[in-house]
Amino acid sequence: MQLIDDSGNLFGLVNVVDALVVLLALAVGVAGVALVTADDGADDEPPAPELATTNVTLDLGAQPEAVAAAIEAGDTYSPGGNAELTVTDVQVAPQDGGARVYVRAQLRGEARNDTIAYGNVPPRLGRSLDIKTDSYAVSGSIQSIGGGDELPTRTTPVLLQTTVSETTAAEIEPGQSMTVAGREVATVESVTAYGSDGNDRRRLAVGVELATIGADRPQFGGRTVREGVTIPVETADYRLAGTVDRVGATEPRGEATTREVTLVVDRASPELAAAIEEGDTEQVGDQTVAEITGVERTNATMVLTSDDGNVYLREHPVDEEVTMTAELTVRETADGVRFKGAAIRRGSVVTLNLGDLTIEATVQSL
Repeated sequence: MQLIDDSGNLFGLVNVVDALVVLLALAVGVAGVALVTADDGADDEPPAPELATTNVTLDLGAQPEAVAAAIEAGDTYSPGGNAELTVTDVQVAPQDGGARVYVRAQLRGEARNDTIAYGNVPPRLGRSLDIKTDSYAVSGSIQSIGGGDELPTRTTPVLLQTTVSETTAAEIEPGQSMTVAGREVATVESVTAYGSDGNDRRRLAVGVELATIGADRPQFGGRTVREGVTIPVETADYRLAGTVDRVGATEPRGEATTREVTLVVDRASPELAAAIEEGDTEQVGDQTVAEITGVERTNATMVLTSDDGNVYLREHPVDEEVTMTAELTVRETADGVRFKGAAIRRGSVVTLNLGDLTIEATVQSL
């Protein structure tokens, strides 16, 4: 069979011109479909990245109180892209005249395996992060990762030993609170007067409840709260620094009571002996530390050695021996009796500040 016959038909069936027209139409149609398909693909966007969150604790270090006061839960900051930081909790404490600040923050970023990319980098311990708002700009290092959105804060009772002026001692009372950057961080729970050692200074035991951070090793103002550490306390009326004597209690050890003791000043000048009187007291504020309830005076004795080596006990020609009974405010503990915070026993020397008169006496009995 001829491919094209004498009439111009393809295989004797279709005119060649008509066949070319049909093929051209099919080609145009296929090209159109391809163009439409290509346009649809160009309009597709890449899938949105999967986002996740984690919580971190940031130590912002010491900040001016004005900056610390401006930091609030709910503050947000984004370093760019999908990353965002949201403050969820804030804790402050006094440090270096300002405020030591810790914040809990939620980080949002692209999910990567079991963590996130915040600023294209996973959050790691020690990494420094910025927080910038219209009010402040700070940075802090990551102390912990994961967990809830609140800081591990708690109240830690401590007993502080301190020495302050008479004026300050009179101002310290239970119920007073300490605030830093507008937040309450400490409350005075008890004040125990230890008296003085003969000047205008007063020794006190001050029980305080501290707002601390950390579960196993509570910290206050960057200091781990333990015995021997110095803790600052400042209210609207006074400022003091006390050494931690006890952790977990705001009262001195033992039970507070009074003890009648016998005290002796064995070589008192006539002027000193005459100045000691029944009814003399040592006071700190409205607390009585010691009260003299009885006084006896006799000639003091002295030891003389003769030329032949004999020893004689003779009355002193001038000095007197003063024997006193006194009511002392003490604490009875499992280890014995304590007066003004120190253990006393027979033979111990105690100092009494009786107004304008200061004496040192030896405990004869208690």
